[in-house]
Amino acid sequence: MSMALAPAPAEQGCDTEVLRERGQREVFCGLTGIVWLHRKIQDAFFLIVGSRTCAHLMQSAAGVMIFAEPRFATAVIEERDLAGMADANEELDRVAAQVLARRPDIKTLFLVGSCPSEVIKLDLARAAERLNAQHANVRVLNYSGSGIETTFTEGEDTCLEALVPELPEAPADERALLIVGALADVVEDQFVRLFEKLGVGPVRFFPARNSEDLPAVGPGTRYLLAQPFLGRTGALLDGRGAQRIAAPFPMGAEGTQAWLRAAAEAWGVSADHFDSVIAAPRARAEKALERYRETLAGKRVFFFPDSQLEIPLARFLHEELGAELIEVGSPYLHRQHLDCELPRLPSGVQLSEGQHVDSQLDRCRQARPDLTVCGLGLANPLEAEGLATKWAIELVFTPIHGFEQAGDLAELFARPLRRRDVLRLS
Repeated sequence: MSMALAPAPAEQGCDTEVLRERGQREVFCGLTGIVWLHRKIQDAFFLIVGSRTCAHLMQSAAGVMIFAEPRFATAVIEERDLAGMADANEELDRVAAQVLARRPDIKTLFLVGSCPSEVIKLDLARAAERLNAQHANVRVLNYSGSGIETTFTEGEDTCLEALVPELPEAPADERALLIVGALADVVEDQFVRLFEKLGVGPVRFFPARNSEDLPAVGPGTRYLLAQPFLGRTGALLDGRGAQRIAAPFPMGAEGTQAWLRAAAEAWGVSADHFDSVIAAPRARAEKALERYRETLAGKRVFFFPDSQLEIPLARFLHEELGAELIEVGSPYLHRQHLDCELPRLPSGVQLSEGQHVDSQLDRCRQARPDLTVCGLGLANPLEAEGLATKWAIELVFTPIHGFEQAGDLAELFARPLRRRDVLRLS
């Protein structure tokens, strides 16, 4: 084993049955969640226990961060590890010690499982226990980013799931708001200012920017999900006594207002005070969105399943920009967490859960949408067939939450349509 370092609601809610598909998938594995998690949790290191393919994937996915030394690496499982000629646990201990000696600033080390480590049945939970005993100044945790178990954004869910048991217990009478889901720092700061003006709080974020700054959780904790793909994390927080505040997700002006309003109502904030606090940022969001409505209004959009962001994004496009939804696919559809999003979708839109990529491609080609939101592997072939596409991965890597990012979110969808128009004229 060696180490490779990487440089307004619709008049009628959605009422169609969900088409559940099982077949060939075209989606990144959960390892790619490390790309944004290692930037968010600034004193954590992510050690992937996998193959050279895992290392190449991460180096490619994080290639845009070449100018900063990242805090992730791959403990490469070699042929002799697979053949049982070397003790994989001894090799893992050696690589982990090498990482911690090189990076003494690391406070939490995540051992991230992959398909190869699962194939050889390497027990990373026991390895984490062993390493915790060997390295007293570092917390060692493990989670799975394997493509067998996780898709794309689920890597964040399994990472936070591993952190929940480490959260301290809050007193039963201590009331607090917990925002759950990794957000860009600039977005987090914007929400902090709004919550302070509203008088909602104290507010904590999970994950925090430093892994030692763990928020306390207890029966007095109310939490808002910032991301729709945190099913396991939400279940564990429920088990700790925390209560979820049902809300749409904070994408676009309408989504952000409804998300903030749900928290404000839970804290007893008056409607007049709420309206006065959000008036200015809401107006900026509306102004930013206005320039994209002409481009997106009436455009027919098809979502392939990729990140679990599809339902809130589809709601945003339809509700705030007037787009027409053909099909909205999601790898998994968590009805409880989407309870405030699904009723805002238009009646008759086709929802699909899971993936059978050939069947979905057939439906997309037959529909000939104006815009197809899909993974990288499908984008180029569809572009070659004359369909405008939007890379779904860009919607995860770009700050899109909150009032101030509403225009940026709209631009991500408008850009491929404008590019297509320019190419047609050239």
